[in-house]
Amino acid sequence: MTAPLAWQKSTYSQDSGDCVELTAHGGAVLLRESDNPTVVLTTTRKDLARFLRFLKTAPTSTASVAGPARVQRSVG
Repeated sequence: MTAPLAWQKSTYSQDSGDCVELTAHGGAVLLRESDNPTVVLTTTRKDLARFLRFLKTAPTSTASVAGPARVQRSVG
């Protein structure tokens, strides 16, 4: 039996629960939205770091465009 995943959310999240949560599992980084936790995106630490750098440095008008991170969608 495997232990349940320890999902973390940003300290900037409101108590309403509308946030992105993440956890590490088997060398991958898993992300999900708290209001739809059955949809999980899977990526690597390297690709997530690259995506976050892109969001931090991109002009506001382009930050909403999908960045360079590669993700896999899984429903579980």
